[in-house]
Amino acid sequence: MKVFVSSDMEGTTGVVDWSQCVGPSPEYDYYRGLLQAEVNAAIDGALAAGATEFLVNDSHSTMQNLRPDQLHGEAGYLSGRHKPLYMMQGLDSSFDAVFFVSYHGSMSSAASALSHTYNPRAIADVRLNDRVVGESGINALVALAHGVPVVLITGDRTTGEEAEPFCPGIETVVVKESVTRFAASSPHPERARAMIRDGAQRALKRLDSFRPPSITLPATLTVRFHNGDLAEMACWLRDVERKDDKTVVMTSEDPLQLFRTFITTVVLTRAIAE
Repeated sequence: MKVFVSSDMEGTTGVVDWSQCVGPSPEYDYYRGLLQAEVNAAIDGALAAGATEFLVNDSHSTMQNLRPDQLHGEAGYLSGRHKPLYMMQGLDSSFDAVFFVSYHGSMSSAASALSHTYNPRAIADVRLNDRVVGESGINALVALAHGVPVVLITGDRTTGEEAEPFCPGIETVVVKESVTRFAASSPHPERARAMIRDGAQRALKRLDSFRPPSITLPATLTVRFHNGDLAEMACWLRDVERKDDKTVVMTSEDPLQLFRTFITTVVLTRAIAE
C-alpha cells in the first residue's frame, strides 16, 4: 500500500501565529519539530494499517521544513520551493491514498487559525463549483485526475468541514479548535500525535470504502482577489475570464489542467501582491 503525504504547517497543534511557522527563528524551529512529529504519527498509523511505501511532499512556505532523516517508515521526501504541482507534486496513479497533514481553513472561513488560500495577500475567496473551498479541495483536483482517494486530513474543525464535500467520508483528525484566526485551543502535542496515528490507521483500514474526490466535471473555480489589479493580471492567462472587478473564473473538463491554471494565477499574482 502506497501513501502520498502532503504536509502543510498551519494546522499543527498549538500553531496560532505566523512567527511559529515561518523561519528562521527559535519559535519556528520548535514548531517545525511538532510538525515533524505529526507527520511521523500519520506514517506510524499507516504502517500499522499495512502501508509499505510513502512519499512526503513538504508543502509549507519554502517547502523545506522537515528533516528527511527523521521521517518514519523510510519515507521518501520531496522538498523545494519550485514544484509545478506545488502541494501535490509527486502524486500519480500508483498511489493508493492521500493524506493531508497539518492543513488549515480557507481565507473566507469564519474562524480557522492562520486561514488563507494559497496566498493570503492576494486571494480573498475561492469557490469550487460554487462552494467555498480551501487548499484541501483545490488540491483534491490533482487526486481526482489520478484517481486516488484523499482519506485523511488533520488540522482544526473548519479544515475538515471544508474538505468533506469534496472528499466524502474523509477521516478528519481535529488537533485544535480555532477561536479566531489567531487563537485556538489545542490538546497536548503527545495527545494530538496519538489522535493522528489512530486516525491514519482507521482511514486505511477502511480504504475500500473510499473513492476518488467527488468533484463534478467540468469544474469551475471562482477566485476573488483583494483588488482589481490582481484580477486583471490573472486574466492574462488563457481560459481565465473576468467576472467582476475583483473576481475571475476558470473552467475545465480536466481537473489537472484546472489546478495548473489556478496555481499559475497564484504564482503570477504573487509578484504584485507581495
